Amino acid sequence: MAALAVLGAVLALALVRPAGGPALPATGPSPPASPEPEPVAVLPAAGAGAPAPTAAGVQAAIDELVRGGALGEAVSVAVVDALTGQRLYGHQPDRPTVPASTIKLVTAATVLAALGPEHRLATVAVAGAEPGEVVLVGGGDPTLAAGPDGFYPGAARLDRLAGQVRAALGDRPVSRVTVDATAFRGPRQGPWTEDIQTSGFVGPITALMTDGGRIDPDPEQDQRPSARYQAPDLAAGEVFAELLGAPAGAVTRGPAPARPPDLPARPGGRAQPPAPGTELGRVSSPPLQRLVEIMLVSSDNVVAEALARQVALAAGEPASFAGAAAAMAAGLDRLGVPLRGGELADGSGLSRDNRLTASLLTELVASAAGRQQPHAGLLAALPVAGWSGTLADRYRSPQPRTTAGAGLVRAKTGSLNRVDALAGMVTTAEGRVLAFAVLADDVPVDQSRARTALDRIASTLAGCGCR
Repeated sequence: MAALAVLGAVLALALVRPAGGPALPATGPSPPASPEPEPVAVLPAAGAGAPAPTAAGVQAAIDELVRGGALGEAVSVAVVDALTGQRLYGHQPDRPTVPASTIKLVTAATVLAALGPEHRLATVAVAGAEPGEVVLVGGGDPTLAAGPDGFYPGAARLDRLAGQVRAALGDRPVSRVTVDATAFRGPRQGPWTEDIQTSGFVGPITALMTDGGRIDPDPEQDQRPSARYQAPDLAAGEVFAELLGAPAGAVTRGPAPARPPDLPARPGGRAQPPAPGTELGRVSSPPLQRLVEIMLVSSDNVVAEALARQVALAAGEPASFAGAAAAMAAGLDRLGVPLRGGELADGSGLSRDNRLTASLLTELVASAAGRQQPHAGLLAALPVAGWSGTLADRYRSPQPRTTAGAGLVRAKTGSLNRVDALAGMVTTAEGRVLAFAVLADDVPVDQSRARTALDRIASTLAGCGCR
């Protein structure tokens, strides 16, 4: 593999945690201003000149941990130098393994490569075929909100779209709202076990929904299960109808009329009602880079499935579970990281039919570190150990000997019953960036011990020069 320019601008922006300072008195005159405390580095920038670990050094550091029994015998592990692409360690690295949510790295890489980090997903309102009818067309944005109190910060909002529609229609009333979610095809529930479907960590996947389909969105419950609508497209349509003042029971499903080719995007006057298919308004999601960050940091399954379908749409495949899997596999080929015996069944990792290897995941992460790679943004979107997302509460206790990885490990977690995984990158004590993946799909112990075993492997890499 050609030499890679390690993480360039991605890691040059080191995250910092305030070091803290004295509290101000509650009363009395203000004390003299004190200088701001120096920030403490959470993820230092990586230098290409850092000493490279050796294969023997990495094996000596982690082999006993890998074979220690907490993760079982069905383990796939690989460690790669992100600068050179050289494999430094492998333990059954090419064993196809149930990856759980580490598959979201594949979803992130392929959607960024297909559409680019600045791409936005649009939700559009158009004039219906009948007078007084407005069609709400979903573009696959799972973060769409009804109003300012949505689950996802910075999301597109239906109340703003309704305002555009009212301005376009003037005093013409809306008597009917039709919802068009036909951008996505196939079954709305994935190849998941029944307990997954009802877990609250996922819901039916449609091209139109608000707040990831949550019935009662609460941003404070970021990584906890939430009840989901069984018909999220109709639920979004009902909110939109209320915002437009349409009568109760006026929401149905149906396709949007084709836009007239010879008319402007918006109605040009008030004398005549807009022709069927005329655009009345649109709102757009945050940039794709932000959606990828939401997916990876919080391991958001609905966002993952929606983004997987965007890969399918970009490739001309049906926007279904099967179409997304085929498109992502083809996307990996284009990135030079073929599946090689792996299998994709969904974009979230909830299906036990998925199979990936540690070799593939480390190659994917290492390749993202290359200069001007289309999927480089996945690195900046990863959770930081002891700091953010699914790693926020890990790498903190000194007892399991994992604190050396705090701030130095950026990785995607994966967890199903008897499955635990961790894949991402770590900066060694001497500043070298390594890509690593540990996948275990027959874990014989409780998950807290398995996660500690994963974190100790990554922390050991962070704490050593491994030479």
